Amino acid sequence: MIKTHQIALFLLISSHILTGAARAARVVADPKVDRVVARGLDWLANTQSRLGHWTANEGRYPTAMTALAGMALLSEGSTTTQGKYAQNLRRAVDYLVSRCRTNGLIGDPHNDDRYTYGHGYSMLFLSQVLGEEEDAERRDTLVEVLTKAVEFTGEAQTEAGGWGYVSARDGHGFDEGSTTITQVQGLRGCRNAGIPVPKEIIDKAVKYIRDCTLPDGGVQYSSKGGGGRPAISAAAIACLFNAGDYDDKFVPKLLDYCRKNLDNIHNEGFGHWHYAHYYYAQVSYREGAKIWNEYRDKVYAKLVAEASPNGSWTQGYIGPVYTTAINLTILQLEQGTLPIYQR
Repeated sequence: MIKTHQIALFLLISSHILTGAARAARVVADPKVDRVVARGLDWLANTQSRLGHWTANEGRYPTAMTALAGMALLSEGSTTTQGKYAQNLRRAVDYLVSRCRTNGLIGDPHNDDRYTYGHGYSMLFLSQVLGEEEDAERRDTLVEVLTKAVEFTGEAQTEAGGWGYVSARDGHGFDEGSTTITQVQGLRGCRNAGIPVPKEIIDKAVKYIRDCTLPDGGVQYSSKGGGGRPAISAAAIACLFNAGDYDDKFVPKLLDYCRKNLDNIHNEGFGHWHYAHYYYAQVSYREGAKIWNEYRDKVYAKLVAEASPNGSWTQGYIGPVYTTAINLTILQLEQGTLPIYQR
């Protein structure tokens, strides 16, 4: 009989092989992009608190910001044991693990009015860490945290199949698209790392996205309405890809809507530009070849031009940690370092 530790070892070795192959296949880097990315990563590393976390403006959303910043550092190729940012990543992991509640929530429901974002992003980040964690004790801790986190996400899902800013119970059944996508991507990361994820949770979430999709391909704000949103629509496609849904009729409709609204890289009239392109970049990269190359050239040029001399990006109202982490993730997609973003 194959023992649990043997399975874990096999998954770890497989992860290293696949990740190494992806890194070897990446394209030749652009020196200008490399310089901007290097400054941005150093800025993130230097602004991490002594407790291991990052925050948005006014000290808000420490769980979400820590997970997003951690994803940007992981994308560079560092792990908790190797690489330039290993110490930063260990501190970030330790901080998020310390935020795990007895009910499985990763975050603080008393001081965060949108704690599901932090919970979802934390599942995503910690699941990517688990794939390369070599310390047996730390792996066991991450498995325990993520197993409970998945259970919390399942219990927090609304009857309509989505998630709101807080759990279904705390939010009286309110749901909206952006937090739903955050949960699904986090669940996909957990499933890829070997954490059990009930199929019915994903199935309900996919149905939720389909139910929220309008005839023109736009995904509306909530199951209760709110009109089509380019940002949520881009996130929805990434969510469907993560859920393994490649419907050849439904997905193209969403893609057409996103291309009409997001292919003009300078169109910021719809709001939440960085959130939209965080997901649209993932979708375009997954599409590959001509689609990615054309999009990449435009978005990279814009992000390089907007970077501050100190390495951060200050656009948007959530704060420089948020914008910097998202932009660095986009700029490092071709590294092929993280399984969740690979083609």
